[in-house]
Amino acid sequence: MTQKKSLLDYAKHWFTTVHHTEIGLLYLFFGFFSFIIGGLMALVMRAELYFPGENFVSAGTFNSMFTTHGATMVFLFLMPVFAGFGNYLVPLLIGAKDMYWPRVNNLAFWMIPPAALLIWFGMANIGWTGYAPLSVLEKGFGIDMWAMGLQILGISSMLGALNFVMTILRLRQPGMRLGNMPLFAWAILATSLLLIFSLPALTVGLLFLMFDRNLGTCFYKVTGLCATHPGDPVLWQHLFWFFGHPEVYVLILPAMGIISEVIPVMSRKKIFSYWSLVLGTMGICVLGFMVWGHHMFVTGLPLAQRAFYMLATAAIAVPTGIKMFTWIATMWGGKLNLKAPMLFAIGFLATFLFGGITGMYLGSIPLNIDLHGTYFVVGHLHYVLFGGAVMGAFAGVYFWFHKFTGRMYNEKLAVLHFWTTFIGFNVTFFVFHILGAQGMPRRVADYLPQYTGMNQIATIGAFLLGIGQVFFFHNMMKSAKKGEHAPENPWA
Repeated sequence: MTQKKSLLDYAKHWFTTVHHTEIGLLYLFFGFFSFIIGGLMALVMRAELYFPGENFVSAGTFNSMFTTHGATMVFLFLMPVFAGFGNYLVPLLIGAKDMYWPRVNNLAFWMIPPAALLIWFGMANIGWTGYAPLSVLEKGFGIDMWAMGLQILGISSMLGALNFVMTILRLRQPGMRLGNMPLFAWAILATSLLLIFSLPALTVGLLFLMFDRNLGTCFYKVTGLCATHPGDPVLWQHLFWFFGHPEVYVLILPAMGIISEVIPVMSRKKIFSYWSLVLGTMGICVLGFMVWGHHMFVTGLPLAQRAFYMLATAAIAVPTGIKMFTWIATMWGGKLNLKAPMLFAIGFLATFLFGGITGMYLGSIPLNIDLHGTYFVVGHLHYVLFGGAVMGAFAGVYFWFHKFTGRMYNEKLAVLHFWTTFIGFNVTFFVFHILGAQGMPRRVADYLPQYTGMNQIATIGAFLLGIGQVFFFHNMMKSAKKGEHAPENPWA
Protein backbone atom coordinates (compact mmCIF):
# COMPACT_ATOMS: atom_id res chain seq x y z
CA MET A 1 0.00 0.00 0.00
CA THR A 2 1.55 3.27 -1.10
CA GLN A 3 1.80 6.07 1.46
CA LYS A 4 0.10 9.31 0.49
CA LYS A 5 2.57 12.16 -0.02
CA SER A 6 2.23 15.21 2.19
CA LEU A 7 2.32 18.81 1.01
CA LEU A 8 5.83 19.05 2.44
CA ASP A 9 6.92 16.08 0.32
CA TYR A 10 5.59 17.74 -2.82
CA ALA A 11 7.30 21.00 -1.92
CA LYS A 12 10.61 19.23 -1.31
CA HIS A 13 10.30 17.37 -4.62
CA TRP A 14 9.66 20.50 -6.68
CA PHE A 15 12.35 22.47 -4.84
CA THR A 16 15.03 19.85 -5.44
CA THR A 17 14.03 18.47 -8.84
CA VAL A 18 16.71 18.46 -11.52
CA HIS A 19 14.62 17.00 -14.36
CA HIS A 20 14.37 19.34 -17.30
CA THR A 21 10.62 18.88 -17.88
CA GLU A 22 9.74 19.69 -14.28
CA ILE A 23 12.05 22.71 -14.19
CA GLY A 24 10.51 23.81 -17.48
CA LEU A 25 7.06 23.69 -15.89
CA LEU A 26 8.34 25.69 -12.91
CA TYR A 27 9.62 28.38 -15.27
CA LEU A 28 6.30 28.47 -17.14
CA PHE A 29 4.22 28.62 -13.98
CA PHE A 30 6.32 31.40 -12.44
CA GLY A 31 6.44 33.35 -15.70
CA PHE A 32 2.67 33.40 -16.12
CA PHE A 33 2.21 34.22 -12.42
CA SER A 34 4.42 37.27 -13.03
CA PHE A 35 2.30 38.05 -16.11
CA ILE A 36 -0.73 38.38 -13.83
CA ILE A 37 1.11 40.75 -11.49
CA GLY A 38 2.52 42.88 -14.31
CA GLY A 39 -0.83 42.91 -16.08
CA LEU A 40 -2.70 44.09 -12.99
CA MET A 41 -0.22 46.95 -12.64
CA ALA A 42 -0.85 47.89 -16.28
CA LEU A 43 -4.62 47.94 -15.72
CA VAL A 44 -4.25 50.19 -12.67
CA MET A 45 -2.10 52.59 -14.72
CA ARG A 46 -4.57 52.60 -17.61
CA ALA A 47 -7.45 53.22 -15.19
CA GLU A 48 -5.52 56.19 -13.77
CA LEU A 49 -5.05 57.55 -17.30
CA TYR A 50 -8.75 57.29 -18.22
CA PHE A 51 -9.15 60.91 -17.10
CA PRO A 52 -6.46 63.59 -16.81
CA GLY A 53 -5.42 64.59 -13.30
CA GLU A 54 -4.81 62.46 -10.22
CA ASN A 55 -7.65 59.93 -9.87
CA PHE A 56 -6.83 56.57 -8.27
CA VAL A 57 -3.11 56.62 -7.44
CA SER A 58 -0.56 59.34 -6.82
CA ALA A 59 2.05 60.32 -9.39
CA GLY A 60 4.76 58.67 -7.26
CA THR A 61 2.84 55.41 -7.03
CA PHE A 62 2.16 55.54 -10.77
CA ASN A 63 5.89 55.92 -11.46
CA SER A 64 6.73 53.02 -9.15
CA MET A 65 4.15 50.79 -10.84
CA PHE A 66 5.43 51.83 -14.25
CA THR A 67 8.99 50.86 -13.31
CA THR A 68 7.96 47.56 -11.72
CA HIS A 69 5.57 46.69 -14.58
CA GLY A 70 8.39 47.02 -17.12
CA ALA A 71 10.86 44.94 -15.09
CA THR A 72 8.20 42.31 -14.39
CA MET A 73 7.08 41.84 -17.98
CA VAL A 74 10.60 41.72 -19.43
CA PHE A 75 12.65 39.92 -16.78
CA LEU A 76 10.06 37.97 -14.77
CA PHE A 77 7.46 37.02 -17.39
CA LEU A 78 8.86 36.66 -20.89
CA MET A 79 12.38 35.49 -20.02
CA PRO A 80 11.21 32.75 -17.60
CA VAL A 81 8.44 31.63 -19.96
CA PHE A 82 10.82 31.14 -22.87
CA ALA A 83 13.35 29.50 -20.54
CA GLY A 84 10.52 27.15 -19.60
CA PHE A 85 9.81 26.25 -23.22
CA GLY A 86 13.53 25.73 -23.76
CA ASN A 87 14.01 23.56 -20.68
CA TYR A 88 11.05 21.36 -21.43
CA LEU A 89 11.51 20.99 -25.19
CA VAL A 90 15.15 21.36 -26.22
CA PRO A 91 16.40 18.07 -24.69
CA LEU A 92 13.40 16.28 -26.20
CA LEU A 93 13.95 17.85 -29.62
CA ILE A 94 17.66 16.98 -29.79
CA GLY A 95 17.41 13.56 -28.13
CA ALA A 96 19.21 14.45 -24.89
CA LYS A 97 18.33 12.81 -21.57
CA ASP A 98 18.51 16.11 -19.69
CA MET A 99 20.25 19.45 -19.66
CA TYR A 100 24.07 19.44 -19.58
CA TRP A 101 24.19 20.67 -15.96
CA PRO A 102 20.95 19.53 -14.26
CA ARG A 103 21.78 20.95 -10.81
CA VAL A 104 22.84 24.28 -12.29
CA ASN A 105 19.50 24.25 -14.08
CA ASN A 106 17.72 23.95 -10.75
CA LEU A 107 19.84 26.74 -9.24
CA ALA A 108 19.17 29.06 -12.19
CA PHE A 109 15.42 28.81 -11.64
CA TRP A 110 15.39 29.18 -7.86
CA MET A 111 17.41 32.40 -8.07
CA ILE A 112 14.43 34.04 -9.79
CA PRO A 113 11.78 34.14 -6.99
CA PRO A 114 13.96 36.02 -4.46
CA ALA A 115 15.01 38.44 -7.21
CA ALA A 116 11.35 38.99 -8.03
CA LEU A 117 10.56 39.78 -4.39
CA LEU A 118 13.33 42.39 -4.34
CA ILE A 119 11.88 44.07 -7.44
CA TRP A 120 8.24 43.83 -6.36
CA PHE A 121 8.77 45.06 -2.80
CA GLY A 122 11.39 47.63 -3.81
CA MET A 123 8.91 49.39 -6.13
CA ALA A 124 11.61 51.66 -7.57
CA ASN A 125 10.38 54.83 -9.28
CA ILE A 126 13.02 55.46 -11.95
CA GLY A 127 11.49 53.99 -15.10
CA TRP A 128 12.22 50.46 -16.32
CA THR A 129 15.41 51.68 -18.07
CA GLY A 130 16.79 53.20 -14.86
CA TYR A 131 18.38 56.20 -16.58
CA ALA A 132 21.11 58.12 -14.75
CA PRO A 133 21.32 60.63 -13.17
CA LEU A 134 17.78 60.02 -11.79
CA SER A 135 18.64 56.46 -10.69
CA VAL A 136 21.77 57.78 -8.93
CA LEU A 137 20.27 60.79 -7.16
CA GLU A 138 16.82 59.45 -6.25
CA LYS A 139 16.62 58.54 -2.56
CA GLY A 140 15.27 55.29 -1.20
CA PHE A 141 16.44 51.71 -0.77
CA GLY A 142 13.93 50.53 -3.40
CA ILE A 143 16.31 51.44 -6.21
CA ASP A 144 19.07 49.36 -4.60
CA MET A 145 16.62 46.46 -4.27
CA TRP A 146 15.73 46.86 -7.97
CA ALA A 147 19.42 46.84 -8.94
CA MET A 148 20.18 43.81 -6.74
CA GLY A 149 17.20 41.95 -8.14
CA LEU A 150 18.37 42.56 -11.71
CA GLN A 151 21.89 41.42 -10.80
CA ILE A 152 20.55 38.13 -9.45
CA LEU A 153 18.38 37.68 -12.53
CA GLY A 154 21.44 38.33 -14.70
CA ILE A 155 23.39 35.56 -12.98
CA SER A 156 20.42 33.22 -13.37
CA SER A 157 20.10 34.03 -17.08
CA MET A 158 23.82 33.56 -17.67
CA LEU A 159 23.76 30.13 -16.00
CA GLY A 160 20.74 29.15 -18.07
CA ALA A 161 22.28 30.42 -21.32
CA LEU A 162 25.55 28.54 -20.78
CA ASN A 163 23.57 25.41 -19.96
CA PHE A 164 21.54 25.67 -23.17
CA VAL A 165 24.66 26.20 -25.30
CA MET A 166 26.43 23.18 -23.80
CA THR A 167 23.31 21.03 -24.06
CA ILE A 168 22.77 21.85 -27.74
CA LEU A 169 26.43 21.58 -28.74
CA ARG A 170 27.37 18.50 -26.71
CA LEU A 171 24.27 16.37 -26.09
CA ARG A 172 22.60 16.05 -29.49
CA GLN A 173 21.72 12.48 -30.37
CA PRO A 174 24.14 10.70 -32.76
CA GLY A 175 23.44 11.67 -36.34
CA MET A 176 21.77 14.99 -35.52
CA ARG A 177 23.95 17.70 -36.98
CA LEU A 178 23.39 21.39 -36.46
CA GLY A 179 22.21 21.44 -40.07
CA ASN A 180 19.16 19.28 -39.32
CA MET A 181 18.43 20.45 -35.78
CA PRO A 182 14.86 21.60 -35.06
CA LEU A 183 14.33 25.33 -35.62
CA PHE A 184 13.22 25.96 -32.05
CA ALA A 185 16.56 24.61 -30.80
CA TRP A 186 18.33 27.02 -33.20
CA ALA A 187 16.31 29.89 -31.73
CA ILE A 188 17.28 28.93 -28.17
CA LEU A 189 20.94 28.62 -29.20
CA ALA A 190 20.93 32.11 -30.75
CA THR A 191 19.09 33.53 -27.73
CA SER A 192 21.64 32.02 -25.37
CA LEU A 193 24.55 33.50 -27.34
CA LEU A 194 22.89 36.91 -27.21
CA LEU A 195 22.59 36.65 -23.43
CA ILE A 196 26.16 35.47 -22.92
CA PHE A 197 27.62 38.42 -24.82
CA SER A 198 25.19 41.15 -23.72
CA LEU A 199 24.58 40.46 -20.02
CA PRO A 200 28.08 41.56 -18.88
CA ALA A 201 27.31 45.12 -20.02
CA LEU A 202 24.19 45.27 -17.82
CA THR A 203 26.09 43.70 -14.93
CA VAL A 204 28.83 46.32 -15.13
CA GLY A 205 26.29 49.12 -15.52
CA LEU A 206 24.38 48.01 -12.41
CA LEU A 207 27.60 47.65 -10.39
CA PHE A 208 28.62 51.20 -11.34
CA LEU A 209 25.15 52.39 -10.33
CA MET A 210 25.35 50.70 -6.92
CA PHE A 211 28.88 52.07 -6.38
CA ASP A 212 27.74 55.61 -7.21
CA ARG A 213 24.75 55.34 -4.90
CA ASN A 214 26.50 53.74 -1.94
CA LEU A 215 30.28 54.14 -2.21
CA GLY A 216 30.67 57.69 -3.52
CA THR A 217 32.17 56.84 -6.91
CA CYS A 218 31.68 59.08 -9.95
CA PHE A 219 30.79 56.83 -12.90
CA TYR A 220 27.52 58.63 -13.62
CA LYS A 221 27.41 61.49 -11.09
CA VAL A 222 28.38 65.02 -12.08
CA THR A 223 27.45 66.99 -8.93
CA GLY A 224 28.73 67.34 -5.37
CA LEU A 225 32.10 65.72 -4.78
CA CYS A 226 32.07 64.54 -8.41
CA ALA A 227 31.96 68.09 -9.80
CA THR A 228 35.77 68.28 -10.13
CA HIS A 229 36.02 64.89 -11.86
CA PRO A 230 32.49 64.35 -13.22
CA GLY A 231 31.19 61.10 -14.53
CA ASP A 232 28.99 60.70 -17.58
CA PRO A 233 25.27 59.90 -17.23
CA VAL A 234 25.20 58.85 -20.89
CA LEU A 235 27.57 55.97 -20.00
CA TRP A 236 24.59 54.26 -18.33
CA GLN A 237 22.64 54.47 -21.59
CA HIS A 238 25.49 52.90 -23.57
CA LEU A 239 25.84 50.03 -21.10
CA PHE A 240 22.11 49.54 -20.70
CA TRP A 241 21.26 49.61 -24.40
CA PHE A 242 24.22 47.43 -25.39
CA PHE A 243 22.33 44.85 -23.35
CA GLY A 244 18.86 46.26 -23.89
CA HIS A 245 18.59 46.03 -27.64
CA PRO A 246 19.92 42.46 -27.90
CA GLU A 247 17.44 41.78 -25.08
CA VAL A 248 14.62 42.60 -27.53
CA TYR A 249 15.84 39.69 -29.67
CA VAL A 250 16.31 37.54 -26.54
CA LEU A 251 12.56 37.93 -26.14
CA ILE A 252 11.55 37.66 -29.79
CA LEU A 253 13.81 34.88 -31.14
CA PRO A 254 12.27 32.12 -28.98
CA ALA A 255 8.83 33.27 -30.16
CA MET A 256 10.09 33.06 -33.74
CA GLY A 257 11.35 29.55 -32.98
CA ILE A 258 7.92 28.56 -31.71
CA ILE A 259 6.25 30.01 -34.81
CA SER A 260 8.70 28.07 -36.98
CA GLU A 261 7.45 24.85 -35.36
CA VAL A 262 3.74 25.75 -35.32
CA ILE A 263 3.23 27.00 -38.87
CA PRO A 264 4.50 23.91 -40.80
CA VAL A 265 2.47 21.53 -38.64
CA MET A 266 -0.70 23.61 -38.77
CA SER A 267 -0.24 24.21 -42.53
CA ARG A 268 0.45 20.51 -43.17
CA LYS A 269 3.56 21.43 -45.15
CA LYS A 270 7.30 21.31 -44.66
CA ILE A 271 8.95 24.60 -43.84
CA PHE A 272 9.51 26.52 -47.08
CA SER A 273 13.24 27.12 -46.56
CA TYR A 274 14.95 25.71 -43.46
CA TRP A 275 18.25 27.48 -44.07
CA SER A 276 16.58 30.85 -44.65
CA LEU A 277 15.19 30.67 -41.14
CA VAL A 278 18.47 29.45 -39.64
CA LEU A 279 20.55 32.13 -41.36
CA GLY A 280 17.92 34.75 -40.57
CA THR A 281 18.06 33.79 -36.90
CA MET A 282 21.85 34.00 -36.74
CA GLY A 283 21.82 37.23 -38.79
CA ILE A 284 19.53 38.84 -36.22
CA CYS A 285 21.82 37.51 -33.50
CA VAL A 286 24.87 39.26 -35.01
CA LEU A 287 23.20 42.50 -36.16
CA GLY A 288 21.44 42.84 -32.81
CA PHE A 289 24.70 44.06 -31.28
CA MET A 290 25.14 46.87 -33.82
CA VAL A 291 22.01 48.94 -33.31
CA TRP A 292 21.92 49.96 -29.63
CA GLY A 293 22.79 53.58 -30.46
CA HIS A 294 19.47 54.22 -32.20
CA HIS A 295 18.00 54.54 -28.70
CA MET A 296 20.38 57.48 -28.14
CA PHE A 297 19.90 59.77 -31.14
CA VAL A 298 19.02 62.69 -28.84
CA THR A 299 22.05 62.34 -26.52
CA GLY A 300 24.50 64.26 -28.69
CA LEU A 301 26.21 61.37 -30.49
CA PRO A 302 28.29 62.47 -33.51
CA LEU A 303 26.38 62.40 -36.79
CA ALA A 304 28.63 59.67 -38.24
CA GLN A 305 27.78 57.35 -35.33
CA ARG A 306 24.08 58.08 -35.61
CA ALA A 307 24.21 57.40 -39.35
CA PHE A 308 25.87 54.03 -38.69
CA TYR A 309 23.17 53.03 -36.19
CA MET A 310 20.45 54.15 -38.62
CA LEU A 311 21.90 51.97 -41.39
CA ALA A 312 22.38 49.01 -39.02
CA THR A 313 18.74 49.34 -37.93
CA ALA A 314 17.65 49.20 -41.56
CA ALA A 315 19.95 46.22 -42.19
CA ILE A 316 18.39 44.12 -39.43
CA ALA A 317 15.10 44.31 -41.31
CA VAL A 318 16.62 42.06 -44.00
CA PRO A 319 16.95 38.79 -42.00
CA THR A 320 13.67 39.58 -40.25
CA GLY A 321 11.93 40.10 -43.61
CA ILE A 322 13.37 36.84 -44.95
CA LYS A 323 11.88 34.99 -41.99
CA MET A 324 8.48 36.65 -42.52
CA PHE A 325 8.41 35.67 -46.19
CA THR A 326 9.47 32.12 -45.33
CA TRP A 327 6.60 31.67 -42.86
CA ILE A 328 4.10 33.12 -45.32
CA ALA A 329 5.45 30.92 -48.13
CA THR A 330 5.06 27.89 -45.86
CA MET A 331 1.38 28.71 -45.32
CA TRP A 332 0.81 29.46 -49.02
CA GLY A 333 -1.08 26.57 -50.59
CA GLY A 334 -1.22 24.62 -47.34
CA LYS A 335 -4.28 23.12 -45.67
CA LEU A 336 -4.46 25.53 -42.75
CA ASN A 337 -5.69 24.15 -39.45
CA LEU A 338 -7.04 27.32 -37.83
CA LYS A 339 -6.96 26.12 -34.26
CA ALA A 340 -5.67 28.34 -31.45
CA PRO A 341 -1.92 27.75 -32.08
CA MET A 342 -2.30 28.82 -35.71
CA LEU A 343 -4.49 31.80 -34.86
CA PHE A 344 -1.84 33.11 -32.46
CA ALA A 345 0.88 32.38 -35.04
CA ILE A 346 -0.97 34.46 -37.64
CA GLY A 347 -1.58 37.12 -35.00
CA PHE A 348 2.15 37.13 -34.35
CA LEU A 349 2.89 37.71 -38.04
CA ALA A 350 0.46 40.63 -38.30
CA THR A 351 1.35 42.46 -35.11
CA PHE A 352 5.08 41.87 -35.23
CA LEU A 353 5.17 43.09 -38.82
CA PHE A 354 3.51 46.34 -37.76
CA GLY A 355 5.95 46.66 -34.87
CA GLY A 356 8.86 46.16 -37.25
CA ILE A 357 7.57 48.84 -39.60
CA THR A 358 7.25 51.38 -36.78
CA GLY A 359 10.76 50.36 -35.72
CA MET A 360 12.01 51.57 -39.08
CA TYR A 361 10.39 54.94 -38.36
CA LEU A 362 12.22 55.15 -35.04
CA GLY A 363 15.45 54.06 -36.69
CA SER A 364 15.38 57.19 -38.87
CA ILE A 365 17.33 60.02 -37.23
CA PRO A 366 14.94 62.93 -37.99
CA LEU A 367 11.79 60.96 -37.16
CA ASN A 368 13.36 59.55 -34.01
CA ILE A 369 14.25 63.03 -32.77
CA ASP A 370 10.63 64.08 -33.26
CA LEU A 371 9.06 60.95 -31.74
CA HIS A 372 11.61 60.17 -29.02
CA GLY A 373 10.10 60.19 -25.54
CA THR A 374 6.51 60.01 -26.82
CA TYR A 375 3.81 57.37 -26.68
CA PHE A 376 4.78 56.35 -30.23
CA VAL A 377 7.79 54.54 -28.73
CA VAL A 378 5.56 52.80 -26.18
CA GLY A 379 3.25 51.64 -28.96
CA HIS A 380 6.17 50.32 -31.01
CA LEU A 381 7.66 48.50 -28.02
CA HIS A 382 4.41 46.72 -27.22
CA TYR A 383 3.76 45.73 -30.83
CA VAL A 384 7.15 44.00 -30.82
CA LEU A 385 7.13 42.51 -27.32
CA PHE A 386 3.43 41.79 -26.78
CA GLY A 387 2.33 41.47 -30.40
CA GLY A 388 5.44 39.43 -31.14
CA ALA A 389 6.80 37.69 -28.05
CA VAL A 390 3.59 37.20 -26.08
CA MET A 391 1.58 36.08 -29.12
CA GLY A 392 4.34 33.57 -29.83
CA ALA A 393 4.26 32.36 -26.22
CA PHE A 394 0.50 31.81 -26.38
CA ALA A 395 0.91 29.88 -29.65
CA GLY A 396 3.48 27.66 -27.94
CA VAL A 397 1.33 27.04 -24.86
CA TYR A 398 -1.62 25.87 -26.96
CA PHE A 399 0.57 23.92 -29.41
CA TRP A 400 2.36 21.90 -26.71
CA PHE A 401 -0.34 21.92 -24.01
CA HIS A 402 -1.04 18.24 -24.67
CA LYS A 403 2.64 17.46 -24.10
CA PHE A 404 2.86 19.49 -20.88
CA THR A 405 -0.31 18.04 -19.32
CA GLY A 406 -1.41 14.98 -21.28
CA ARG A 407 -4.75 16.68 -21.85
CA MET A 408 -6.40 18.99 -24.40
CA TYR A 409 -7.46 22.57 -23.78
CA ASN A 410 -10.95 23.92 -24.54
CA GLU A 411 -10.84 25.15 -28.15
CA LYS A 412 -13.81 27.52 -27.85
CA LEU A 413 -12.27 29.31 -24.88
CA ALA A 414 -8.92 29.42 -26.70
CA VAL A 415 -10.48 31.06 -29.76
CA LEU A 416 -12.31 33.53 -27.50
CA HIS A 417 -8.98 34.24 -25.82
CA PHE A 418 -7.37 34.94 -29.18
CA TRP A 419 -9.98 37.38 -30.44
CA THR A 420 -10.30 39.35 -27.19
CA THR A 421 -6.50 39.51 -26.97
CA PHE A 422 -5.98 40.47 -30.61
CA ILE A 423 -8.71 43.11 -30.68
CA GLY A 424 -7.97 44.49 -27.21
CA PHE A 425 -4.26 44.67 -27.93
CA ASN A 426 -4.67 46.54 -31.21
CA VAL A 427 -7.25 48.96 -29.80
CA THR A 428 -4.88 49.76 -26.94
CA PHE A 429 -1.53 50.10 -28.61
CA PHE A 430 -2.44 51.36 -32.07
CA VAL A 431 -3.87 54.40 -30.32
CA PHE A 432 -0.48 54.93 -28.64
CA HIS A 433 1.05 55.72 -32.03
CA ILE A 434 -1.55 58.43 -32.63
CA LEU A 435 -0.98 59.90 -29.17
CA GLY A 436 2.77 59.89 -29.76
CA ALA A 437 2.45 61.56 -33.16
CA GLN A 438 0.32 64.23 -31.49
CA GLY A 439 3.07 64.81 -28.92
CA MET A 440 1.92 63.08 -25.74
CA PRO A 441 5.03 62.27 -23.66
CA ARG A 442 5.60 58.80 -22.24
CA ARG A 443 6.23 58.00 -18.57
CA VAL A 444 3.69 60.51 -17.26
CA ALA A 445 0.88 60.08 -14.75
CA ASP A 446 -1.08 63.03 -16.13
CA TYR A 447 -1.71 64.62 -19.53
CA LEU A 448 -3.32 67.58 -21.24
CA PRO A 449 -7.13 67.41 -21.72
CA GLN A 450 -6.67 67.31 -25.52
CA TYR A 451 -5.43 63.69 -25.20
CA THR A 452 -8.41 62.46 -23.16
CA GLY A 453 -10.40 60.75 -25.95
CA MET A 454 -7.52 58.64 -27.23
CA ASN A 455 -6.49 57.67 -23.69
CA GLN A 456 -10.00 56.51 -22.94
CA ILE A 457 -10.03 54.34 -26.06
CA ALA A 458 -6.68 52.85 -25.02
CA THR A 459 -7.96 52.13 -21.51
CA ILE A 460 -11.08 50.38 -22.85
CA GLY A 461 -8.86 48.28 -25.11
CA ALA A 462 -6.57 47.43 -22.18
CA PHE A 463 -9.45 46.13 -20.08
CA LEU A 464 -10.71 44.05 -23.03
CA LEU A 465 -7.18 42.67 -23.30
CA GLY A 466 -7.24 41.89 -19.58
CA ILE A 467 -10.57 40.07 -19.87
CA GLY A 468 -9.03 37.90 -22.60
CA GLN A 469 -6.40 36.69 -20.16
CA VAL A 470 -9.11 35.58 -17.73
CA PHE A 471 -10.33 33.19 -20.46
CA PHE A 472 -6.76 31.95 -20.90
CA PHE A 473 -6.03 31.18 -17.25
CA HIS A 474 -9.46 29.62 -16.68
CA ASN A 475 -8.91 27.41 -19.72
CA MET A 476 -5.43 26.36 -18.63
CA MET A 477 -6.34 25.53 -15.01
CA LYS A 478 -9.56 23.70 -15.83
CA SER A 479 -8.16 21.80 -18.82
CA ALA A 480 -5.01 20.71 -16.96
CA LYS A 481 -7.25 18.92 -14.44
CA LYS A 482 -10.36 17.93 -16.37
CA GLY A 483 -9.55 18.31 -20.06
CA GLU A 484 -9.97 15.46 -22.48
CA HIS A 485 -7.04 13.07 -22.62
CA ALA A 486 -4.83 14.05 -25.54
CA PRO A 487 -4.25 11.73 -28.49
CA GLU A 488 -0.66 10.97 -29.43
CA ASN A 489 -0.71 13.63 -32.14
CA PRO A 490 -3.65 16.04 -31.81
CA TRP A 491 -2.60 18.00 -34.93
CA ALA A 492 -2.55 15.06 -37.32
